[in-house]
Amino acid sequence: MSGPTRVVMLGTGTPRPDPSRSGPATAIIVNDTPYLIDFGPGVIRRATAAYEKGATALGYGGVNIKTVFLTHMHSDHTVGYPDLIFSPWVMGRRDPLGVYGPKGIKAMTEHVLKAWQVDIDGRSGGLNQHNPTGWKVTAHEIVPGVVYRDSNVIVTAFPAWHEEMVDSFSYRFDTPDRAIVISGDTAPTRELLDRSRGCDVLIHEAYSLAEARHAAKPSPEFRRRHHTSSVELAKIANAVKPALLITYHRSTAGEDTMGPVQKDALIEEIRQTYKGKVVAAHDLDIY
Repeated sequence: MSGPTRVVMLGTGTPRPDPSRSGPATAIIVNDTPYLIDFGPGVIRRATAAYEKGATALGYGGVNIKTVFLTHMHSDHTVGYPDLIFSPWVMGRRDPLGVYGPKGIKAMTEHVLKAWQVDIDGRSGGLNQHNPTGWKVTAHEIVPGVVYRDSNVIVTAFPAWHEEMVDSFSYRFDTPDRAIVISGDTAPTRELLDRSRGCDVLIHEAYSLAEARHAAKPSPEFRRRHHTSSVELAKIANAVKPALLITYHRSTAGEDTMGPVQKDALIEEIRQTYKGKVVAAHDLDIY
């Protein structure tokens, strides 16, 4: 996949273990260089599936993924971390990972590497003689502002609001041909409005009000303080006016005890007041 910047939705799911949706993970590919946001469960198998679908810049087994950004420390966004570190190394990645994220990512990195130390020693010193560098990680704990830049992209982090996850971020990627904003998990924020105006692509979490009425949990107050409703997202999109709005991390879809809901309720609710282009992302969609 060369040429224009592409967005690859590797995982669009939630904590619910839906086999059709892996945990949150999004790749932005610029000039055949992949940048990953979040690493939920199943991230490398989804990266391999995307490779086989045509996103070859990811490399088979995710071996080309070297620069990664984390929105927040919730488990559904992070339990793919060992997979992200070790599976591409086993498949041949030589470069250490560079990971940028909230406070806590350094400690998580240290503990993951320690937990797999026996594996590292065995693969490095055994018959297969895996390379000695591909398992290494440089973790950066960030603050709002420009957190990364190279010849392909400038990445700006800005605060999200996800209640108890005090240190949470949204990200803006400015590439030669597109401006892309990804919300992470968040209630509506002024920062997102300010950073997203006129962007080419806005990737935003959302929940359907119709679906929420059928769900026993979480509570309406939890949703209000942690996430963004369809109505709120429509207001955001009307203010921001992205060329494309992509919804992901549909936080009420499939909640246990939920009654029957309309399949496209979220998109239909958004379209009641937002007339721009909007899609509901599925795993392995490419935009």
